Amino acid sequence: MDGKEREQQIVSNYQNDEKMMILIYAQWCINHGLDPKAIYMEAYPNQESNNALEEAIELTVPKEESDVISSDMLMNVLQLFGNNDLAFIVQREIEKMEKQEPRK
Repeated sequence: MDGKEREQQIVSNYQNDEKMMILIYAQWCINHGLDPKAIYMEAYPNQESNNALEEAIELTVPKEESDVISSDMLMNVLQLFGNNDLAFIVQREIEKMEKQEPRK
């Protein structure tokens, strides 16, 4: 594999990983009754649309069919990809949910 092929492979792997991150985010939102587009737009209000997010939303499943996605895992993935603005808004949503949960 020459340098150009290696570079293309690295870019391709990153893009696939990024798509997985977006799908994890979208499914986490669905699992918690949140609108992934609305939260995304709150984090990035100057972005008109995100095709990758639209594609990921189409791939989500109903909450009942989904595996559990922990909030900690989502936060780690968002931060790994440098989505700090989105992570900030998601963290705020997590805190809202925690306040609404009945104390045991």
